[in-house]
Amino acid sequence: MVFDKNNLKNLAEKYGTPLYVYEGDLILQRYHELYNFIPWKKLQIYYAMKANYNIAILKLLEKEGANIDAVSPGDILMAMEAGFTKERILFTANKITNEEMHEVQKLGVLFNIGSISRLEKYGQSYPGSEVCIRFNPDVVAGENKNVATGGENSKFGIFLEKVDDVVNICNHHNLKVVGIHEHTGSGIPETVQMMQGMKNILNLITPKRFPDLRFVDFGGGFKVPYHPDEKRLDYHLFGKEVVTIFSEFCQSYGKELEMYFEPGKYLVAESGNLIVEVTEIKQNPGKVIIGTNSGFPQLIRPMFYGAYHHIINLSNPEGPLKEYDIVGNICESGDCFAVDRELPEIREGDFLVIQNAGAYCYSMGGVYNLRAMPAEVLMVDGKDQLVRKRLSNQELIKSIVDESC
Repeated sequence: MVFDKNNLKNLAEKYGTPLYVYEGDLILQRYHELYNFIPWKKLQIYYAMKANYNIAILKLLEKEGANIDAVSPGDILMAMEAGFTKERILFTANKITNEEMHEVQKLGVLFNIGSISRLEKYGQSYPGSEVCIRFNPDVVAGENKNVATGGENSKFGIFLEKVDDVVNICNHHNLKVVGIHEHTGSGIPETVQMMQGMKNILNLITPKRFPDLRFVDFGGGFKVPYHPDEKRLDYHLFGKEVVTIFSEFCQSYGKELEMYFEPGKYLVAESGNLIVEVTEIKQNPGKVIIGTNSGFPQLIRPMFYGAYHHIINLSNPEGPLKEYDIVGNICESGDCFAVDRELPEIREGDFLVIQNAGAYCYSMGGVYNLRAMPAEVLMVDGKDQLVRKRLSNQELIKSIVDESC
């Protein structure tokens, strides 16, 4: 890894704070790891760009041969701006409008359709087209209830027992099903849950139902450690089991198919750091509150998911350990990055680093309280590149006013 405390401190001084810094070399390492973990010669990795749509990260992965899992027309347009061709993008249509359906169809990107209603509408509008079908794997898994995408209460995917309805609609509109998709959840703590979702999907695929398949897409869900004491999951063993199961399935299907996975968090989470500056120290009865120049609109996972993000003190790493609440600058009591966290002594003006901030942090950000989003820097081969600058207060307001009708 290229990052050390001096590197990050120098970047904070060079670009100011708050500042997002991404380690491009680690992103590429994680990308290639998946091909080592899962030795299927027709494996294709589709980056779930909702995790982080930074244009420099997209270009980095595009040059490496990655593909894109897109969930909106905007995702598709951004991916194409980064150099991805339509053939390297899969669009998962979730509760889209008819207008969005027509917009994406014009772009020539393959649809991944997860509802009977949308499949019928698509078939009526574009008979004879190729499609991918998303089924609900009937497995509930994920590190938080908000990111568990399977099971009977999920809004995602067509229930397995509706498979014959899917076949009838596709036959009626002459739709050619080239892919089958499932996604169990995000940050799945046990690989056995991912495996069960895969088995459930493969059990409903037969040559009679889906004779034209090119691939089966098993979604994402690869877990990364957020706490320093967390152990990495053994994805080598997982990969061997996946290949065994898929190989047996392909033999029974009668053709060797492509295998897709759609990691987002796994590729980018650990690469990201949000550097903030300590603006004040408040001594409350019984605890010390550390104020910073960032807030939950710039990194929402702790407030939204109750997620843990490790924090280090860049400026005083060897100081005596003390217990703090680390809070943001937003007018909300819940604007808190950490509670009762033990850190080396913090002083006003210190730089703190919130780690594992590469996934679902900037991409879920906003300008609540009219505070501009942080700048973003990508580090590759030891060289830093400013990808997106932080707007001044004047520039932020002008951008909003200029967008007004």
